[in-house]
Amino acid sequence: MRTEREIISNVLKGSLGNLIEWFDWYVYASFAVYFAPAFFPAHDKTAELLSTAAVFAIGFLMRPLGSLILGKYADQHGRRAALTLSVLIMAAGSFVIAITPSYGHIGLLAPTILVLARLFQGLSLGGEYGTSATYLSEMASAGHRGFYASFQYVTLISGQLIALGVQIVLQMTLSDAALAAWGWRIPFAIGAVGALVVLVLRLSMAESDQFVAQKKQDKGQLRELLRYPKAVFTVIGLTLGGTIAFYTYTTYLQKFMINSVGLPKQTVTWINFAALFIFMIVQPLAGALSDKIGRKPLLFWFGGLGTLLTWPIFTMMSHTKSAWVAFFLMLAGLMIVTGYTSINAIVKAEMFPTEIRALGVGLPYGLTVAIFGGTVEYVALFLKKINHESLFFGYVTLVIFISLLVYWRMTDTKTTSKLDQ
Repeated sequence: MRTEREIISNVLKGSLGNLIEWFDWYVYASFAVYFAPAFFPAHDKTAELLSTAAVFAIGFLMRPLGSLILGKYADQHGRRAALTLSVLIMAAGSFVIAITPSYGHIGLLAPTILVLARLFQGLSLGGEYGTSATYLSEMASAGHRGFYASFQYVTLISGQLIALGVQIVLQMTLSDAALAAWGWRIPFAIGAVGALVVLVLRLSMAESDQFVAQKKQDKGQLRELLRYPKAVFTVIGLTLGGTIAFYTYTTYLQKFMINSVGLPKQTVTWINFAALFIFMIVQPLAGALSDKIGRKPLLFWFGGLGTLLTWPIFTMMSHTKSAWVAFFLMLAGLMIVTGYTSINAIVKAEMFPTEIRALGVGLPYGLTVAIFGGTVEYVALFLKKINHESLFFGYVTLVIFISLLVYWRMTDTKTTSKLDQ
């Protein structure tokens, strides 16, 4: 039995890796408004953003493959080994993006290299999610699993906050012209170096006791996963509304406030930073609450309020010019999404046995995120381009409602957890 101090130490090491992986991933979304012309020169700002959003979506297409490859690897060779490999791949992708010449210097080779780098980063992130969720869930002490597992999204949001923090510093020290010319490369370089530091930390992590105790031979096998079709489809339905809502209120909302609402870039950056900081703080509080009252009440909070309030939130934001109103509307959306983000990792981990847990958590999640989460920005920008932006609000509302139906039918995993077996 591990002491609480040992649990905290290993959770911290695992979480820091998750942080740097998401920092590397979100730097792309945060700085897209600056480097889009370097890779996709065009005269229409929306067209440039559509191009970078398409590459963002392409990166997501690799996440199911990453979930499959690294999930199998984690179930067969250990959580620590898979987490170490994933952060190494992410570091390589960030370094390549940081040094790739612009379209003006090497032509079509520039966007080609960008796409390849994002494919590898998508592979890394696909493996990171399922393995990280599994590791944090298995390392947590019974009765506190919701609290500890919530740190996956604490570090996920922290990665985005640090990306925004770097953006704020660069905006204060460099001109827009300098940021577009070369300043956008700085955060990618920071991410590459940070990933190498985390690599060293992950090498010192302890393996989870549940993996060490696992004696079955068919570990990490796809055929074993197919023995749990109800759990697989529940993960897909659970994730559907959550991933679309999360990427809507985080990565896309930044562009919505600039491109549709018309707020200044610097103001939008500060709005995002403040709202996401509060969002991050709330995650462990909600996770701890789920340890007391169960997982389903939080899922109902997200599904019910998300269905009722998504359209009104976006409609009100599209008609405001006030930074404060935009901030409180974004914060309201994020508080709703907390019902999903704070506990989704532990809910999924509690559905699968140890021998296929990383694969079971990661693969159906990765498939859902690739198809729906990764295309959020592209769908939204496309509907804006054809002058039907309001249809996007209805799209988000519909998928949250579909997930609400899944929450209604599923059991509360706190009382049926396979982590207890």
